[in-house]
Amino acid sequence: MTPETAPPRPTAPPRPKDLPGEAVAQRVTTLELFFDLVFVYTLTQLTVLIAHDLSWTTAGRAVLIFMILYWMYSAYAYLTNQVPPDRPSRRLLMLLGMAAFLVCALSIPHVFDPDSNAGVVFGLGFLLVVVVHSVLYTRSHGRDVIWYAVPNALAALAVTGAGLATGLASDALWALAIALQVVTPRLAEYGPSRRGDRPAAELRAQMGELHPGHFVERHGLLLIVSFGESVIAIGVGIGELPFTASVFTGVFLALTLAGALWWTYFVRDEGGAERTFAATPPADRWRLAMTAYYYAFLPMLLGVAFLAAGIKKALGHMGDHLHTGPALALAGGVALFLAGDVAFRAAMRLFPLGYRAVAVPVILATALLGVRVSALAQLLVMVVALVVMLAAEARWSPCAADTAEATTGELT
Repeated sequence: MTPETAPPRPTAPPRPKDLPGEAVAQRVTTLELFFDLVFVYTLTQLTVLIAHDLSWTTAGRAVLIFMILYWMYSAYAYLTNQVPPDRPSRRLLMLLGMAAFLVCALSIPHVFDPDSNAGVVFGLGFLLVVVVHSVLYTRSHGRDVIWYAVPNALAALAVTGAGLATGLASDALWALAIALQVVTPRLAEYGPSRRGDRPAAELRAQMGELHPGHFVERHGLLLIVSFGESVIAIGVGIGELPFTASVFTGVFLALTLAGALWWTYFVRDEGGAERTFAATPPADRWRLAMTAYYYAFLPMLLGVAFLAAGIKKALGHMGDHLHTGPALALAGGVALFLAGDVAFRAAMRLFPLGYRAVAVPVILATALLGVRVSALAQLLVMVVALVVMLAAEARWSPCAADTAEATTGELT
């Protein structure tokens, strides 16, 4: 066979960055991770708030605060997906936004204290968060940013006003702020189209031009950093306690509980979510992002905060009956996480859902064990319930086998 007639030698497929017309996959930058570390301090402060007074009132206030803050975190995650912090002006603005989030976090423990100015400080810090976001967002959406900026700024002003008010007036202003955030996506989608600039379908397509890998990775990193709060809670919970067998057992069970929650999302959900995002048309992608990574992720992150507060209160009383507050914080935190994860999987069309849905009431019921038996019994049964849930899903779910095969194929 002559060189002229020899078949061409096979070559390895080109790497993604070598494909013609393909952009290099966008990754999360270290500045974004730094931003997330600062934002997670808000969860730390919420844990302090909850642990200080384990009551329904405090729990409701923690939810209000985090709903407001996580809305703007999600806005920043979407922002850096479209406007990466790859030049000095953007990096400086991001650092300013981080400082504003830190101001909000520092004021959290006294936001609802009528004798403190923390409510006003929180509101003004939040207003700065909104202003920085709006300025950066003009880089990708131009004058259309007004449909985000105005309602977000009004929400920040409502929260600031709540810091000056008391009683029902303060509660009403917080409710107004959340209502403004709820309607913001609708205004962003239909406002410019009603003005006649562009049709709504074109706007949805532009809003949905997300980089799936970056968006999923960004929220995964936020979640893994938030799990660090449960580890910190273990250290705070044991404090100056002697290293007895019951303390070591409690520490081991608390860490195993956090590890099971990590397994729940990172082993089965994250990869599937990225594939679903990539397969979703841009016109529908931004709504999927809202449903999965705001409405579903919100209870997951709140669940971590409540769990951390429960761990702080329980570790020093492993052999004792727990009060209702710590027992409900432990069980409710894990149940909130699982409920949010079920909603996340439903939005992302990741199945099955049944094993995790059944685990939610089972976990909630363990609060009775904490109250009537001991903290140790409650933690042990919660860990066993999560392990059984994950094992059953891996053993009897056909989707789990498909996921394993897909992962193996990607590696080979």
